[in-house]
Formats: sequence, C-alpha cells, structure tokens
Amino acid sequence: MADLNDGESVEMKGSGAKPYILKNVGGVYSCSCPAWRNQSIAIERRTCKHLRKLRGDAAEEARVGADLPPGPGAAGAEAEGQAKTGPPLLLAERWDNAEDLAGWWLSEKLDGVRAYWDGRSLISRLGNRFHAPDWFVEGLPETPLDGELWIARKAFQRTVGIVRRQDKSELWKEVRYVAFDAPGVDGPFEERLAAVRAHVERARPPYLTAHDHDICDGLDHLRAELARVEALGGEGLMLRQPQSRYEVGRSLTLLKVKSFRDAEARVLEHQPGAGRHRGRLGALFVELADGTRFSVGTGFSDAERESPPPVGAVVTFRYQELSEAGVPRFPSYVGVRADAAWPAGTSPTPQAPAQPEATTAPGTARRFELVEGSSSKFWEVARDGCAVTVRYGRIGADGQTRTKELPSWEQAQAHVEGLIAEKVGKGYREQGGA
Repeated sequence: MADLNDGESVEMKGSGAKPYILKNVGGVYSCSCPAWRNQSIAIERRTCKHLRKLRGDAAEEARVGADLPPGPGAAGAEAEGQAKTGPPLLLAERWDNAEDLAGWWLSEKLDGVRAYWDGRSLISRLGNRFHAPDWFVEGLPETPLDGELWIARKAFQRTVGIVRRQDKSELWKEVRYVAFDAPGVDGPFEERLAAVRAHVERARPPYLTAHDHDICDGLDHLRAELARVEALGGEGLMLRQPQSRYEVGRSLTLLKVKSFRDAEARVLEHQPGAGRHRGRLGALFVELADGTRFSVGTGFSDAERESPPPVGAVVTFRYQELSEAGVPRFPSYVGVRADAAWPAGTSPTPQAPAQPEATTAPGTARRFELVEGSSSKFWEVARDGCAVTVRYGRIGADGQTRTKELPSWEQAQAHVEGLIAEKVGKGYREQGGA
C-alpha cells in the first residue's frame, strides 16, 4: 500500500467534484473530507475511508487501534462484532453530502430505540434484554429481526421511558416494533426486506410492522425528502445500497442522512438558569469522550428543566458542526441515551470547575431591543463554554448570527459582559430571559 512521508500530501478523488487532501504532519494523518473533520475524538486518533484506501486497513488499525471504524470488508466487520457484547448489528456510516445515491433504498430514520429480535427476546445495542410483555412479541418470527422500538416522531424520551421499564406494563401498547431488516436471511437486502414483509402479511403480529422503503431518484429527491421528513419532526433518512449484504459493524452500504449531526456526551454539572428559567436548569455542562467540555442550553422541555438528567448520565445532543477547537456549535439537547455506555478507559466523572456567578447563564440567550424613531432592532447574546454567539437584525426578521471562540470561559464571559455594556450604552433595553 502507498503511504505518506512526514510533510507530504496527496489528492484523492471523492464522491464530489473537488478532490480531498490527505496529509501526514509529524505522524498525524488527516483528510479534508467531512467524515474526518467531524469526528469527536482527538485528531491523531481519527481515520476515514480515504485514509484506509490509501494506507490499508492494517496500517490504519495499527495507527489508531480500537478507534478504527471497520470498512465494508469482512475482516473489519468481524473485528467489531467480536469486540462488542451486544447483538451483531449492521451500523451506518454518514453520507458525505455529495455522493449521488440514485437507485439506493431510502427510508425515514426513526427516532426510537434500536432493538434486535433474536427469535426469543428483544435485545438492546448493549446486549440488555427489553422486558416486553408476551402479548407485545406475539407473532414475531423465530428468526432474527433488526428494527426500532418506536412510538412517533418527537417521542424519543417517551419511548425510552417505556421500554426501560421492567414491569411489562400496559404502556407498551403505545409502542410498535418497526423492522427494517432480517439478518437471518442469507441474501441481498431486497430479499431480507421481502422476508420481513411476508411475515407481517402472513402472521399479522399485532405490534410488528415492516418499515417503508422507496427507491431514491437522485440528489434532488433525497434532499426534498429530507426536508419533508425534518419539517414533520423526523430525525433524517437512511439509505441502503441495492443488493447489499448484512454486515456486522459499520458499513458504507448503509448511510445516514441528517441536516444536523448528533453525538453523545456525559453530564458533569447542572448550571442554573436565569430569567424565566431562574430556579431550575439553565444548561448542562457536559464532556465528550475526548475530554472536550461545553454547555448545552437549548432543546429542553419545562419538565426536563425541572428534573434534568443526573450527573454522570450519557445524553444525546444535536449540533451543526465542530469549531476549529473541536467544540460542537449550537448544541441542542435530545435526551438521555439508555442504550449507550460511556467508552471504556475514560476517567471517572470529574467535578466540573467551579464558575463564579455571572450575569449571563451559560447556554441561555439574553435579548436586547432598540425601538427609537425609525430604528427597530434586536440583539441577542449567549455564551456556550468558550463560544460567544450573537444574533442581531430588525425585529421580526431572522437576523444574522456570528460566533467567536475565546481561549477560556472566563474570557468568554468577560467578552459577553463587555458587549452587553456597549449595547446598553447605545440605548438597547433587555427584554427578559429567553
């Protein structure tokens, strides 16, 4: 296999028109593709399909060890399957926003809880058994199924709350098991999906449905369907390569497509709210697996602010992109991850550094307005860790947004207070907590 000497770089054709740049700087390999840039781990531990193609799986595995995401080859899939204690699941890679997926199978990405039916029980990704009532699993086949325990769009937390119970309650009547694959069928995806549909039609299990799939007509169709699903409150789309086999581990034959990215973080601290959130949660101070710390201050319901996830809990959040410092931009809370474990080998939950009382609660936006003569303007500011975001414009318009990264949260807070003093000096008046 080819390799790069220290200081060398090479271009590699990707799925888009512009080639990707692969570099080796002091033994740290990088790629300009989105898959490499947006990983939430240290840069020296990142890899991607382009680096694997250039250097080979063996060289990349030796370089990054257990962090190597297996490609579609059987060796990588077997390695990941053996390393996990959960069921042998096919896992998705992320679409690079350029590859034309015309002819692929398209379906909605369900915002539920992944569950593997082994012929006797429903099993979580971590290998834990769901205590589903007998009447819920009545009519399920004796062969494996892969699917999602799902209630409806925007009902992720409700679903988690029900399927984690051990009392086999009547609440399971709200849930459906939506199957999208049949791992026990030795054949291409089309045959596996047909087997799921045939069983549903023949046995008519009361709580099992086959997930709908359509053929993708191209990029315009994909993006239009993504916009439609997200407008309805859906999470995104899944795309499967035609004639693909069921593989254990991550595979480029299964791609997830979403406007926003998501990740998991561990809760370190509850930060107090201000304004209308005074006396309850303002933001969660969290940590990524690579040690990056920041605050998540949006996405919570009133009930979640009154009773937030406990310190040490693993939560899912959505964000737009990573800053140059590796901090997620505009993170928004999704929910507690009942089926995710914190990576082995990371340190125990540390105490978050004490922060002095500040005029702006982390993650909470403060809004100011200036209505004077012909002027009718607003200005908002929020600090999220070391990032300060301002939004401004005419009242009633969306306005413009800018974010600045500061070296520390102390400097970020001081920057916020300086900006507020400047606006107040110009006649802006605060409008109360956001």
